Amino acid sequence: MNAPLPPKPPARADRVSLIQYLRLFRRDILSAQPARLYHAWMAEFRTPFFRSYLLNQPDLVDLVLKERPEDFPKSDRISEGLRPLLGNSVFLTNGETWKRQRRIIDPAFEGGRLRATFPAIWAAAEAAVARLPQGEVEIEAQTSHAAADVIFRTLFSVPIEDQTAQSVFHGFRAYQRTQPLVNLAAFLPVPRFMPRFMPRGFAKSTKRAARDIRALIARMTERRVAEIAAGQAPDDLATKILTMHDPQTGQGFSPDEMVDQVAIFFLAGHETSASALAWAIYLLALYPEWQTRIAHEARALEGGCDFAVLSQLPVTRDVFRETLRLYPPVPMMVREATRPERFRDRVIKRGAQLVISPFHIHRHTRLWDNPDGFAPTRWEKGRRRGPYLPFSAGPRICTGAGFAMVEGVVLLAMLARAYRFDLIEGRAPPRPVAHLTLRAANGIWLNITQR
Repeated sequence: MNAPLPPKPPARADRVSLIQYLRLFRRDILSAQPARLYHAWMAEFRTPFFRSYLLNQPDLVDLVLKERPEDFPKSDRISEGLRPLLGNSVFLTNGETWKRQRRIIDPAFEGGRLRATFPAIWAAAEAAVARLPQGEVEIEAQTSHAAADVIFRTLFSVPIEDQTAQSVFHGFRAYQRTQPLVNLAAFLPVPRFMPRFMPRGFAKSTKRAARDIRALIARMTERRVAEIAAGQAPDDLATKILTMHDPQTGQGFSPDEMVDQVAIFFLAGHETSASALAWAIYLLALYPEWQTRIAHEARALEGGCDFAVLSQLPVTRDVFRETLRLYPPVPMMVREATRPERFRDRVIKRGAQLVISPFHIHRHTRLWDNPDGFAPTRWEKGRRRGPYLPFSAGPRICTGAGFAMVEGVVLLAMLARAYRFDLIEGRAPPRPVAHLTLRAANGIWLNITQR
């Protein structure tokens, strides 16, 4: 009997009207796309108003992300829905502003910083194990809690149980329910007069949630600035970033700028990690033989908090990598052409939207063997693999990519050592949908029992 394939969004019919497409898009960006995108090198989307292009061909993706990234900045349209929360953060900026921000942020993640933050990750993982309920459980809520705990312990040295951290956690969950990954105007540059097909009250609730989150982050940042001034600040990521200075200008972030950056750290370090961990746990339930292997391997954790234990978790690492291939937390990215281009046989006009979809690239039939299958062995040394960009690529690659890999591996190993995760008989498989990150349409429900 063949092993079941991991869940995949259904594809739409190859030809639909613009109105049908917009309605499908509102429900889910991924299932609004045709199946041919998993085989095509490039696709063009035409309407009476614009043309957008999806790029799967590796050399074109490398050109946009690695070779000439300044010619293809992040589309301003992507900020339409995210600006209320993320402000002028490094996730949304381009050009010299973005370069200055990265010069300040990147040193905080360099050198031995992963080793320094490891005890906080370990403590959050232990707390997640102690907190996890048994029985039929919606696992995304649990991984959201665990990932939020990690980011607050590493950023501000406070656990999620802290009242302020709890408030931000719940506020962010409300925000991500009201804000899709990219709004309609980002993926499809529709004219301003066209409706966005959003529910009544959508914009108001989104802005209110963003305002509440930013106010809470501002209070935490102000408290840390005061602690730094008094010489009483802990040596965590928030302190590092607040005390870093741009080597070219000698200036650091103001408290207001820091709120923008903390907001994106929370998005990048919480939402993406929570998504990846939830799908990884689901895959362990779907493939119990891999769950058994990880539970056995995770005995290495019994020696206590030691950064060196990561080298003893190769199976867990390969399973997490394969999870990121099948379910990249940010499944689509949008760039904009700043000058005319020619890609393959198509003329790309200035201002055209270029969509790079890790979700389609990671499952591309011409780039991967068994693209829709779960095969952690593909990550063993010497095996051929396809293009892989769960953290983007090039200069804009996620600063915290190494951090995320450590966090995901430790949490997955520690949870699998303590609990068994099983599918619930009669419950339909989760359906991936693109919100702020790749989530399940109705959550991921599993039966959890203690080992």
